[in-house]
Amino acid sequence: MKEALLVLEDGRTFRGEAYGAIGTTVGEAVFATGMTGYQETLTDPSYHRQVVVMTAPHIGNTGVNGEDDESSRMWVAGLVVRDPARRPANWRATGTLDGELAGQGVVGISGVDTRALTRHLRERGAMRAGISSEITDSDELLARVREAESMTGADLAPQVSTGQAYVVPAVAEKRFTIAALDLGIKTATPRHLAELGVETHVLPSTATAEELLSAGPDGVFLSNGPGDPAAADYAVAAVRGVLDARRPLFGICFGNQILGRALGLGTYKLRFGHRGLNQPVLDRVSGTVRVTSHNHGFAVDAPLDRPTDTPYGQVEVSHVGLNDDVVEGLRCLEVPAFSVQFHPESAAGPHDAAPLFQRFVDLMEAARQGDDAVSPPPVVEHSTGENA
Repeated sequence: MKEALLVLEDGRTFRGEAYGAIGTTVGEAVFATGMTGYQETLTDPSYHRQVVVMTAPHIGNTGVNGEDDESSRMWVAGLVVRDPARRPANWRATGTLDGELAGQGVVGISGVDTRALTRHLRERGAMRAGISSEITDSDELLARVREAESMTGADLAPQVSTGQAYVVPAVAEKRFTIAALDLGIKTATPRHLAELGVETHVLPSTATAEELLSAGPDGVFLSNGPGDPAAADYAVAAVRGVLDARRPLFGICFGNQILGRALGLGTYKLRFGHRGLNQPVLDRVSGTVRVTSHNHGFAVDAPLDRPTDTPYGQVEVSHVGLNDDVVEGLRCLEVPAFSVQFHPESAAGPHDAAPLFQRFVDLMEAARQGDDAVSPPPVVEHSTGENA
Protein backbone atom coordinates (compact mmCIF):
# COMPACT_ATOMS: atom_id res chain seq x y z
CA MET A 1 0.00 0.00 0.00
CA LYS A 2 1.36 3.41 -1.00
CA GLU A 3 2.14 5.78 1.87
CA ALA A 4 0.43 9.15 2.17
CA LEU A 5 1.04 12.32 4.18
CA LEU A 6 -1.36 14.82 5.78
CA VAL A 7 -0.01 18.20 6.95
CA LEU A 8 -1.99 20.98 8.65
CA GLU A 9 -0.99 24.60 8.24
CA ASP A 10 0.20 24.78 11.85
CA GLY A 11 2.68 21.98 11.10
CA ARG A 12 0.82 19.04 12.70
CA THR A 13 1.56 15.97 10.60
CA PHE A 14 -0.18 12.62 10.17
CA ARG A 15 1.01 9.67 8.10
CA GLY A 16 -1.16 6.95 6.60
CA GLU A 17 -1.91 5.17 3.36
CA ALA A 18 -3.17 6.46 0.03
CA TYR A 19 -6.93 6.24 -0.42
CA GLY A 20 -8.59 7.17 -3.68
CA ALA A 21 -6.54 9.01 -6.29
CA ILE A 22 -2.77 9.24 -6.13
CA GLY A 23 -1.66 12.87 -6.07
CA THR A 24 -1.48 16.04 -3.99
CA THR A 25 -4.32 18.28 -2.85
CA VAL A 26 -4.85 21.26 -0.54
CA GLY A 27 -7.96 22.74 1.04
CA GLU A 28 -9.58 23.69 4.33
CA ALA A 29 -9.57 20.80 6.82
CA VAL A 30 -12.99 20.30 8.44
CA PHE A 31 -14.63 17.39 10.21
CA ALA A 32 -18.04 15.83 9.53
CA THR A 33 -19.74 13.91 12.35
CA GLY A 34 -22.23 11.82 10.38
CA MET A 35 -21.99 8.05 10.75
CA THR A 36 -23.43 7.62 7.25
CA GLY A 37 -24.15 9.73 4.19
CA TYR A 38 -20.57 10.00 2.95
CA GLN A 39 -21.66 9.87 -0.70
CA GLU A 40 -24.01 12.82 -0.19
CA THR A 41 -21.23 14.69 1.62
CA LEU A 42 -18.67 14.12 -1.11
CA THR A 43 -21.06 15.32 -3.85
CA ASP A 44 -22.43 18.32 -1.91
CA PRO A 45 -21.17 21.51 -3.65
CA SER A 46 -21.01 23.20 -0.23
CA TYR A 47 -17.85 21.15 0.46
CA HIS A 48 -15.97 22.65 -2.49
CA ARG A 49 -12.27 23.18 -1.61
CA GLN A 50 -12.56 21.40 1.74
CA VAL A 51 -10.59 18.42 3.00
CA VAL A 52 -13.21 16.44 4.89
CA VAL A 53 -12.28 14.37 7.95
CA MET A 54 -14.87 11.69 8.67
CA THR A 55 -15.16 11.21 12.43
CA ALA A 56 -16.94 7.85 12.09
CA PRO A 57 -14.10 5.29 12.03
CA HIS A 58 -15.45 2.88 9.40
CA ILE A 59 -16.15 4.51 6.01
CA GLY A 60 -17.05 2.94 2.69
CA ASN A 61 -18.99 -0.05 3.95
CA THR A 62 -22.07 0.72 1.81
CA GLY A 63 -20.01 1.51 -1.29
CA VAL A 64 -21.38 4.02 -3.80
CA ASN A 65 -24.39 3.97 -6.11
CA GLY A 66 -25.94 6.00 -8.89
CA GLU A 67 -28.86 7.31 -6.86
CA ASP A 68 -27.45 9.20 -3.86
CA ASP A 69 -25.29 11.86 -5.54
CA GLU A 70 -26.25 15.43 -4.68
CA SER A 71 -24.65 16.83 -7.83
CA SER A 72 -22.92 15.64 -10.98
CA ARG A 73 -19.51 15.15 -9.33
CA MET A 74 -17.53 15.03 -6.09
CA TRP A 75 -16.60 18.50 -4.87
CA VAL A 76 -14.40 17.82 -1.83
CA ALA A 77 -10.72 18.70 -2.13
CA GLY A 78 -9.76 15.57 -0.20
CA LEU A 79 -10.99 12.87 2.16
CA VAL A 80 -9.53 11.58 5.44
CA VAL A 81 -10.70 8.30 6.96
CA ARG A 82 -9.50 5.94 9.63
CA ASP A 83 -10.63 2.44 8.63
CA PRO A 84 -11.78 2.11 5.00
CA ALA A 85 -14.05 -0.81 4.21
CA ARG A 86 -12.30 -3.63 2.37
CA ARG A 87 -15.42 -4.30 0.31
CA PRO A 88 -18.94 -2.79 0.15
CA ALA A 89 -21.81 -4.73 1.70
CA ASN A 90 -25.04 -3.18 0.50
CA TRP A 91 -27.55 -4.31 -2.11
CA ARG A 92 -27.65 -0.83 -3.66
CA ALA A 93 -23.88 -0.57 -4.16
CA THR A 94 -22.62 -0.35 -7.74
CA GLY A 95 -18.98 0.32 -6.86
CA THR A 96 -16.47 0.99 -4.10
CA LEU A 97 -15.80 4.35 -2.48
CA ASP A 98 -12.07 3.95 -3.06
CA GLY A 99 -12.66 3.28 -6.74
CA GLU A 100 -15.04 6.22 -7.15
CA LEU A 101 -12.59 8.59 -5.45
CA ALA A 102 -9.84 7.42 -7.76
CA GLY A 103 -12.08 7.70 -10.81
CA GLN A 104 -12.97 11.31 -10.00
CA GLY A 105 -9.43 12.30 -9.04
CA VAL A 106 -10.13 12.92 -5.35
CA VAL A 107 -6.99 12.43 -3.25
CA GLY A 108 -7.51 10.80 0.14
CA ILE A 109 -5.66 9.25 3.03
CA SER A 110 -6.60 6.34 5.32
CA GLY A 111 -5.18 4.87 8.50
CA VAL A 112 -5.18 8.28 10.19
CA ASP A 113 -6.06 8.77 13.87
CA THR A 114 -9.14 10.83 12.98
CA ARG A 115 -10.07 11.21 16.65
CA ALA A 116 -6.79 13.01 17.37
CA LEU A 117 -7.12 15.05 14.18
CA THR A 118 -10.69 16.09 15.04
CA ARG A 119 -9.71 17.12 18.56
CA HIS A 120 -6.89 19.19 17.09
CA LEU A 121 -9.28 21.00 14.73
CA ARG A 122 -11.77 21.58 17.55
CA GLU A 123 -9.05 23.15 19.70
CA ARG A 124 -7.20 25.11 16.99
CA GLY A 125 -10.03 25.69 14.53
CA ALA A 126 -10.51 24.73 10.89
CA MET A 127 -7.35 25.38 8.92
CA ARG A 128 -5.71 24.72 5.60
CA ALA A 129 -4.33 21.25 5.02
CA GLY A 130 -2.64 19.17 2.38
CA ILE A 131 -2.75 15.47 1.50
CA SER A 132 -0.14 13.88 -0.73
CA SER A 133 0.78 10.39 -1.88
CA GLU A 134 3.57 11.93 -3.98
CA ILE A 135 5.36 14.26 -1.56
CA THR A 136 7.08 12.53 1.34
CA ASP A 137 8.76 15.59 2.90
CA SER A 138 6.39 17.25 5.39
CA ASP A 139 8.13 20.64 5.09
CA GLU A 140 7.64 20.65 1.32
CA LEU A 141 3.95 19.88 1.67
CA LEU A 142 3.58 22.44 4.47
CA ALA A 143 4.99 25.17 2.22
CA ARG A 144 2.40 24.32 -0.41
CA VAL A 145 -0.39 24.36 2.19
CA ARG A 146 0.58 27.82 3.43
CA GLU A 147 0.45 29.16 -0.13
CA ALA A 148 -3.17 28.02 -0.54
CA GLU A 149 -6.04 30.53 -0.51
CA SER A 150 -7.94 30.94 2.75
CA MET A 151 -11.67 30.21 2.93
CA THR A 152 -12.19 33.68 4.42
CA GLY A 153 -12.97 36.02 1.54
CA ALA A 154 -13.39 33.16 -0.96
CA ASP A 155 -16.15 33.65 -3.55
CA LEU A 156 -16.93 30.06 -4.55
CA ALA A 157 -20.63 29.96 -5.46
CA PRO A 158 -20.04 30.81 -9.16
CA GLN A 159 -17.59 27.90 -9.37
CA VAL A 160 -20.22 25.32 -8.38
CA SER A 161 -23.38 26.91 -9.78
CA THR A 162 -25.14 25.88 -12.98
CA GLY A 163 -24.04 27.69 -16.11
CA GLN A 164 -27.49 27.60 -17.68
CA ALA A 165 -30.97 27.86 -16.22
CA TYR A 166 -33.01 24.66 -16.04
CA VAL A 167 -36.39 23.51 -14.75
CA VAL A 168 -37.34 20.75 -12.32
CA PRO A 169 -41.07 20.09 -12.89
CA ALA A 170 -43.61 19.48 -10.18
CA VAL A 171 -44.82 15.98 -9.47
CA ALA A 172 -48.49 15.54 -10.49
CA GLU A 173 -50.41 18.85 -10.29
CA LYS A 174 -48.33 22.03 -10.36
CA ARG A 175 -49.42 24.38 -7.58
CA PHE A 176 -46.58 26.92 -7.51
CA THR A 177 -43.60 28.08 -9.54
CA ILE A 178 -40.41 29.29 -7.87
CA ALA A 179 -37.07 30.69 -8.97
CA ALA A 180 -34.09 29.13 -7.19
CA LEU A 181 -30.78 30.98 -6.94
CA ASP A 182 -28.22 28.20 -7.37
CA LEU A 183 -25.38 28.97 -4.98
CA GLY A 184 -24.49 25.25 -4.89
CA ILE A 185 -27.90 23.57 -4.85
CA LYS A 186 -28.30 19.87 -4.00
CA THR A 187 -30.49 17.68 -6.20
CA ALA A 188 -32.64 16.63 -3.23
CA THR A 189 -33.95 20.18 -2.74
CA PRO A 190 -36.02 20.65 -5.92
CA ARG A 191 -37.06 17.00 -5.62
CA HIS A 192 -38.64 17.69 -2.21
CA LEU A 193 -40.35 20.81 -3.58
CA ALA A 194 -41.60 18.90 -6.62
CA GLU A 195 -43.42 16.47 -4.35
CA LEU A 196 -45.31 19.45 -2.90
CA GLY A 197 -46.44 20.55 -6.37
CA VAL A 198 -43.69 23.15 -6.85
CA GLU A 199 -41.99 23.69 -10.22
CA THR A 200 -38.45 24.98 -9.68
CA HIS A 201 -36.62 27.19 -12.19
CA VAL A 202 -32.94 26.99 -11.21
CA LEU A 203 -30.86 30.04 -12.16
CA PRO A 204 -27.09 30.69 -11.96
CA SER A 205 -25.63 32.20 -8.80
CA THR A 206 -25.09 35.59 -10.47
CA ALA A 207 -28.72 35.98 -11.56
CA THR A 208 -30.12 39.42 -10.77
CA ALA A 209 -33.38 40.19 -9.00
CA GLU A 210 -34.89 41.09 -12.37
CA GLU A 211 -33.93 37.68 -13.76
CA LEU A 212 -35.24 35.85 -10.71
CA LEU A 213 -38.56 37.67 -10.91
CA SER A 214 -38.90 37.89 -14.71
CA ALA A 215 -41.18 34.85 -15.04
CA GLY A 216 -43.44 35.97 -12.21
CA PRO A 217 -42.61 33.17 -9.75
CA ASP A 218 -44.72 32.62 -6.66
CA GLY A 219 -41.56 32.56 -4.56
CA VAL A 220 -37.77 32.64 -4.58
CA PHE A 221 -35.46 30.05 -3.04
CA LEU A 222 -31.83 30.61 -1.97
CA SER A 223 -29.77 27.44 -1.94
CA ASN A 224 -26.84 26.15 0.06
CA GLY A 225 -23.32 26.71 -1.24
CA PRO A 226 -19.62 27.15 -0.40
CA GLY A 227 -17.44 30.11 0.47
CA ASP A 228 -17.60 33.34 2.43
CA PRO A 229 -20.97 35.12 2.24
CA ALA A 230 -19.16 38.45 2.62
CA ALA A 231 -17.70 37.89 -0.85
CA ALA A 232 -21.07 37.31 -2.59
CA ASP A 233 -22.28 40.90 -2.99
CA TYR A 234 -24.05 39.99 -6.25
CA ALA A 235 -26.31 37.54 -4.40
CA VAL A 236 -26.99 40.06 -1.64
CA ALA A 237 -28.06 42.65 -4.23
CA ALA A 238 -30.37 40.12 -5.91
CA VAL A 239 -32.01 39.22 -2.60
CA ARG A 240 -32.61 42.87 -1.76
CA GLY A 241 -34.44 43.20 -5.06
CA VAL A 242 -36.65 40.23 -4.15
CA LEU A 243 -37.34 41.70 -0.71
CA ASP A 244 -38.24 45.03 -2.32
CA ALA A 245 -40.76 43.16 -4.47
CA ARG A 246 -42.17 41.45 -1.35
CA ARG A 247 -42.03 38.07 -3.07
CA PRO A 248 -42.05 35.09 -0.65
CA LEU A 249 -38.49 33.97 -0.03
CA PHE A 250 -36.91 30.94 1.64
CA GLY A 251 -33.17 30.41 2.08
CA ILE A 252 -31.10 27.54 3.46
CA CYS A 253 -27.48 27.29 4.61
CA PHE A 254 -25.49 29.78 2.48
CA GLY A 255 -28.83 31.26 1.50
CA ASN A 256 -29.51 31.98 5.17
CA GLN A 257 -26.27 33.95 5.37
CA ILE A 258 -27.06 35.82 2.16
CA LEU A 259 -30.50 36.78 3.49
CA GLY A 260 -28.86 37.95 6.71
CA ARG A 261 -26.46 40.21 4.84
CA ALA A 262 -29.28 41.49 2.61
CA LEU A 263 -31.11 42.54 5.79
CA GLY A 264 -28.00 44.39 6.99
CA LEU A 265 -26.79 41.77 9.46
CA GLY A 266 -23.17 40.66 9.65
CA THR A 267 -21.64 37.23 9.16
CA TYR A 268 -18.52 35.68 10.68
CA LYS A 269 -16.41 32.55 10.40
CA LEU A 270 -17.00 29.88 13.02
CA ARG A 271 -14.04 28.32 14.78
CA PHE A 272 -14.64 24.86 13.34
CA GLY A 273 -18.17 24.98 11.93
CA HIS A 274 -21.04 22.49 12.01
CA ARG A 275 -20.92 19.49 9.68
CA GLY A 276 -22.85 16.27 10.08
CA LEU A 277 -26.28 14.73 10.44
CA ASN A 278 -26.73 15.05 14.19
CA GLN A 279 -26.94 18.75 15.07
CA PRO A 280 -29.73 19.67 17.56
CA VAL A 281 -31.59 22.90 16.81
CA LEU A 282 -34.40 24.66 18.67
CA ASP A 283 -37.17 25.84 16.34
CA ARG A 284 -38.57 28.86 18.16
CA VAL A 285 -41.52 29.11 15.73
CA SER A 286 -42.97 25.68 16.54
CA GLY A 287 -41.30 25.25 19.95
CA THR A 288 -39.71 21.95 18.97
CA VAL A 289 -36.17 20.58 18.97
CA ARG A 290 -35.05 18.99 15.74
CA VAL A 291 -31.96 16.95 14.88
CA THR A 292 -30.69 18.42 11.63
CA SER A 293 -28.11 18.09 8.86
CA HIS A 294 -25.46 20.85 8.70
CA ASN A 295 -22.54 21.97 6.61
CA HIS A 296 -21.45 25.52 7.36
CA GLY A 297 -18.31 27.32 8.44
CA PHE A 298 -19.88 30.79 8.59
CA ALA A 299 -22.85 32.10 10.58
CA VAL A 300 -25.13 35.13 10.84
CA ASP A 301 -24.45 37.62 13.62
CA ALA A 302 -27.79 38.57 15.22
CA PRO A 303 -29.02 38.97 18.81
CA LEU A 304 -30.89 36.00 20.25
CA ASP A 305 -32.90 37.92 22.86
CA ARG A 306 -34.74 40.47 20.73
CA PRO A 307 -35.83 41.29 17.17
CA THR A 308 -33.49 43.43 15.07
CA ASP A 309 -34.58 46.53 13.15
CA THR A 310 -33.53 46.33 9.50
CA PRO A 311 -34.33 48.31 6.31
CA TYR A 312 -37.00 45.65 5.69
CA GLY A 313 -38.58 45.80 9.11
CA GLN A 314 -37.94 43.64 12.13
CA VAL A 315 -36.30 40.22 11.90
CA GLU A 316 -35.96 37.67 14.66
CA VAL A 317 -33.80 34.61 15.20
CA SER A 318 -36.14 31.69 14.56
CA HIS A 319 -33.71 28.80 15.18
CA VAL A 320 -30.79 28.38 17.57
CA GLY A 321 -28.11 25.70 17.67
CA LEU A 322 -28.29 23.98 21.05
CA ASN A 323 -24.61 23.02 21.14
CA ASP A 324 -23.25 26.57 20.96
CA ASP A 325 -26.15 29.07 20.56
CA VAL A 326 -25.25 29.85 16.95
CA VAL A 327 -27.97 31.54 14.88
CA GLU A 328 -29.58 28.77 12.82
CA GLY A 329 -32.50 30.62 11.24
CA LEU A 330 -34.09 34.02 10.56
CA ARG A 331 -37.74 35.05 10.33
CA CYS A 332 -38.75 38.42 8.90
CA LEU A 333 -41.76 39.95 10.61
CA GLU A 334 -42.71 42.57 8.00
CA VAL A 335 -41.74 40.99 4.68
CA PRO A 336 -42.49 37.41 3.56
CA ALA A 337 -39.05 35.87 4.05
CA PHE A 338 -37.42 33.28 6.30
CA SER A 339 -34.35 31.06 6.28
CA VAL A 340 -32.52 28.31 8.13
CA GLN A 341 -28.83 27.53 8.41
CA PHE A 342 -29.27 23.77 8.04
CA HIS A 343 -30.46 21.42 5.26
CA PRO A 344 -34.19 20.56 5.33
CA GLU A 345 -33.79 18.34 2.24
CA SER A 346 -32.04 16.06 4.74
CA ALA A 347 -29.82 14.06 2.41
CA ALA A 348 -28.79 11.63 3.88
CA GLY A 349 -30.95 12.36 6.89
CA PRO A 350 -32.34 12.99 9.44
CA HIS A 351 -35.76 14.13 8.22
CA ASP A 352 -36.88 16.29 11.15
CA ALA A 353 -36.65 19.55 9.19
CA ALA A 354 -38.48 18.45 6.02
CA PRO A 355 -41.72 20.29 7.01
CA LEU A 356 -39.92 23.59 6.40
CA PHE A 357 -40.64 23.14 2.71
CA GLN A 358 -44.34 23.03 3.58
CA ARG A 359 -43.83 26.24 5.55
CA PHE A 360 -42.51 27.84 2.33
CA VAL A 361 -45.53 26.55 0.42
CA ASP A 362 -47.84 27.99 3.10
CA LEU A 363 -46.13 31.35 2.74
CA MET A 364 -46.69 31.36 -1.03
CA GLU A 365 -50.30 30.30 -0.56
CA ALA A 366 -50.88 33.19 1.87
CA ALA A 367 -49.36 35.63 -0.64
CA ARG A 368 -51.56 34.24 -3.44
CA GLN A 369 -54.67 34.69 -1.30
CA GLY A 370 -53.68 38.26 -0.47
CA ASP A 371 -53.25 37.42 3.21
CA ASP A 372 -51.71 40.27 5.20
CA ALA A 373 -49.61 37.80 7.17
CA VAL A 374 -45.97 37.85 6.02
CA SER A 375 -44.86 34.79 7.96
CA PRO A 376 -46.82 31.52 8.09
CA PRO A 377 -47.95 29.85 11.29
CA PRO A 378 -46.01 26.84 12.53
CA VAL A 379 -46.55 23.66 10.57
CA VAL A 380 -48.23 20.91 12.54
CA GLU A 381 -45.50 18.28 12.44
CA HIS A 382 -45.96 14.60 13.14
CA SER A 383 -43.06 12.24 13.62
CA THR A 384 -43.62 9.45 11.12
CA GLY A 385 -40.10 8.32 10.45
CA GLU A 386 -38.51 9.12 7.11
CA ASN A 387 -41.38 11.21 5.82
CA ALA A 388 -41.74 13.33 8.94
